[in-house]
Amino acid sequence: ILRKGTLALGRVTVYSIQGCPHCVQAKATLRSLGVPVCEVDVGLHSELRVKLKELTGRSTVPQIFFNNIHVGGNDDLQKLVTAELSLLLRELILKLFSEHLSADGKSVDYKGMSVDPAFERYCELAIQLQRVELLSLSREEKLAFFINIYNALVIHGYLRLGAPTNMWQRYKFFNYVSYLIGGEVFTLQDIENGVLRGNRKGIAQLRKPFSKTDPRLQMALPDAEPLIHFALNCGAKGCPPIKTYTPQDIDSQLLIAAEAFLENDDACMVDSGKNEVRLSQIFKWYKTDFGGTDEKLLKWVLDHMGDSPKKTSLQDVLSAGKTKVSFLPYDWSSNSAH
Repeated sequence: ILRKGTLALGRVTVYSIQGCPHCVQAKATLRSLGVPVCEVDVGLHSELRVKLKELTGRSTVPQIFFNNIHVGGNDDLQKLVTAELSLLLRELILKLFSEHLSADGKSVDYKGMSVDPAFERYCELAIQLQRVELLSLSREEKLAFFINIYNALVIHGYLRLGAPTNMWQRYKFFNYVSYLIGGEVFTLQDIENGVLRGNRKGIAQLRKPFSKTDPRLQMALPDAEPLIHFALNCGAKGCPPIKTYTPQDIDSQLLIAAEAFLENDDACMVDSGKNEVRLSQIFKWYKTDFGGTDEKLLKWVLDHMGDSPKKTSLQDVLSAGKTKVSFLPYDWSSNSAH
């Protein structure tokens, strides 16, 4: 329904009755997305309502059709909008990244992106995130959706507010920059620590993002997902490269991202002479996600490294025992290309 040019192939008809809140929501959703709607009030035509039940097997309204294809009711529409909107946002993000992201994914041309018409279109679509239906998303869909939204929201925040330059500004940025998604406000902290880390406390947080009575708790993944740390980009040079993700084979995509991150000496260095492993601060900040102890952390790193001389060196160091773990300085400077 949402794709450009689709409407030239037919029309959307909404069978409804006056005063029905679900009908109002369905029509408002379609119009907000620029979809022309043909309304039919079945309350004025009882015989039409009988016919509608025969066609759909449902007595409720609204019932929505695209040409002769029965889309369903309002709940079905909202699920469809979520999937389509996620896909459209990803396509726009890909377009913006292809034009304004460096080949290695580590720097962004924020100035060029800010005047790109595709960014304005992205902003218009981002407003529609308030209408998405999140409860029906699978684990894989949540991972891809929220990782992509997080990375786009960071860029959106940089373009509108500028990059934070100190610890206090970073704290405010990640705790206040937000989108309205599915009727609830999600900050960057909420997305990372509330949803993707299974509602765990983040850096400098005194409590979990979502309380037991918070409706957003339903969105949280059941467990922390360690691999998300190699997909989320906070806008600093020390972060993993920016990419987009799809629900299909999301775990494989994240494994590849982790492997690529660990290949970089800015993320993992093995000093065989000192029997020492130096890791990105990411592993220190989120150590609980990687097992909670140095031993479990090192095993996780080894298990997620690609075959390479570095992996062989790490195996030798671990076999020798008494491995020292230290953490590399983190580069908080902006990933701006200018």
